[in-house]
Amino acid sequence: MNITCAGGLFLARDTKRFLFLLRTQGRTSGTWGIAGGKKEEQDKTPYDALQREIQEELGVVPKIEKTIPIEWYESNDQLFYYNTYVLITPHEFIPKLNEEHAGYAWCEMDCFPKPLHQGVKTTLMGKITRAKIDTILRIIS
Repeated sequence: MNITCAGGLFLARDTKRFLFLLRTQGRTSGTWGIAGGKKEEQDKTPYDALQREIQEELGVVPKIEKTIPIEWYESNDQLFYYNTYVLITPHEFIPKLNEEHAGYAWCEMDCFPKPLHQGVKTTLMGKITRAKIDTILRIIS
């Protein structure tokens, strides 16, 4: 059975900072990640799953000015897929976290909280993804 997931890296246009969430559950407890999760039956697309997860995890749905897909990952066995988006919001906001997260931090590029979730770290350190994020930062300036 294939597993499809989606994650959203929030970027506040006014401060140029990104939102990270401190995870509390499972193998990745104690690491910093992004909003997102697994696509469920009711979700038609990975982006639908992301929208649902944002509501569940952040308790608020901030205004999203632009959604930009920046990475699509496929595992070697083709059983796991992960879609990563940058979600541009006008301002930083205060999430109302559910039990999946113990904290949040708005951080500038290259000043990410540690330890980062390994998948998020791999995404953010990838040359192509990093070039896309750098381009987005230049464009919104």
